[in-house]
Amino acid sequence: MRIDASGIPFRRLQGAVPAALGTVSEAQWLELARAFAADDCSLVALWGSDRRNEGDGFVVYAAYAAPDGLAAVQLAVANEGLEYPDLSALFPAAGRMQRAVFDLLGLRAAGAEDGRPWLRHAGWPADVFPLRHDVDPQSGFEAGQERYPFVSVEGDGVHEIPVGPVHAGIIEPGHFRFSIVGEKVLRLEQRLGYVHKGIERRFVGQPLAEGHRLAGRVSGDSTVAYAWAYAMAAEMATGCTIPARAAWLRALLLERERVANHLGDLGALGNDGGLAFGLAQFSRLREEWQRDSAAVFGHRLLMDRIVPGGVAVDPSRSGLADLREQCRVFEREVGRLRAIYDEHAGLQDRFLTTGIVTPELARQLGLTGMAARASGRPRDLRVDLPCAPYDGLAVKPALEVRGDVAARVAVRFDELVESLRLIDALIDRLPEGPVSTELTASPTPVFGLGWVEGWRGDVLVAIETDAEGRLLRCHCHDPSWQNWPLLEHAVIGNIVPDFPLINKSFNLSYSGQDL
Repeated sequence: MRIDASGIPFRRLQGAVPAALGTVSEAQWLELARAFAADDCSLVALWGSDRRNEGDGFVVYAAYAAPDGLAAVQLAVANEGLEYPDLSALFPAAGRMQRAVFDLLGLRAAGAEDGRPWLRHAGWPADVFPLRHDVDPQSGFEAGQERYPFVSVEGDGVHEIPVGPVHAGIIEPGHFRFSIVGEKVLRLEQRLGYVHKGIERRFVGQPLAEGHRLAGRVSGDSTVAYAWAYAMAAEMATGCTIPARAAWLRALLLERERVANHLGDLGALGNDGGLAFGLAQFSRLREEWQRDSAAVFGHRLLMDRIVPGGVAVDPSRSGLADLREQCRVFEREVGRLRAIYDEHAGLQDRFLTTGIVTPELARQLGLTGMAARASGRPRDLRVDLPCAPYDGLAVKPALEVRGDVAARVAVRFDELVESLRLIDALIDRLPEGPVSTELTASPTPVFGLGWVEGWRGDVLVAIETDAEGRLLRCHCHDPSWQNWPLLEHAVIGNIVPDFPLINKSFNLSYSGQDL
């Protein structure tokens, strides 16, 4: 479905990615969702906003990945019950997003089957909604107690294994409730939301030019993707065009972030499969990679390198030459390690047919990003809707159809090698010129969208400003919202000891879906 053929009066937004915003009625909200679902378009994000200070009341937004761009729609929620039509029957991924909207704003999806709290965890009273403007963020709330109604599975020999939220390692907290017979998993139910930090509330009132720092800390492993998406949204909102060199350096930073994460995951997956050698080698490579990032760009994780209007650092020619040589060395080393992984019988026995997500299930539940490309879903913004400089780089997408751990490992290897090629091309063709321009503040409230293909999947940032040019709302959306529910399905029928391996093959963000 194309935006222009929707019958809704969309307003085209001028920015680095094609996007449009439309205002709809309740009937159109559902009609449009049905049309996008029928055309196999994905729901990218769903969120709410309190615009009462601007005289507009409450608004709920949905953003869809249309073939010709990002289609965002807004619906005023002004009825007595503060309800809007449920989308989870059309897009299952909407269910948790709608539960979060209620926890934070008190806007309820009418008719939704699952109305359990998602983020609240009794951390604030049930009648307090932290993203409403009349809530004092400095006021303290007494922590309550709440029994969460997990779905129970009954039958002969069925028992439960509760895992978390506190884990044995340094990973973030999340609760996993396994229903099993023997060692076979019948059902998995997740409870997330334990790392709620108040980030979305913290954005309120910040200067538009400063919000990229907080956006870049939503999920630390995707700091470049979030900062770029935020900067893209701010530039769209203000009509700012960045210098060509800045766009190319942003892509260079994004591909270095992609490589760093794939290196780390490939090592961890080898270790979970019983090959500690893989962890040692990929950990060594990742450490070298991040040390060079610090030497050339000033930060191991590349935080605060992307700013609204461009980038904050312009690397030297000698530094760029070192990065090109590093790519050549890493291509050889990764190739040798891939051969070891592919030929290791014990490792392949753990990888193959483990944690399968079929292409049909991936389509039905809205799997996205790297994991989707391992299940035959080829969408990649760098290919489908490329912004500069990707529109001139002919990115080769990685694609597998098996949907198992082995497929997700193969996609990581393919994407890693492609990113090494892209980094070499970006440095080779890097244009001269300035690396930033001033972001001009708008005298009126504005709206902007940023949409970037991060290493895990597509990251969306939506911003609204008030009459004084400060942030009224900033919503950062991580692809983990879509992908966590697929993990519940991927583990069914597998044995409990394979869960860490399956979980790592997705490597989803806890923090990114709990702001």
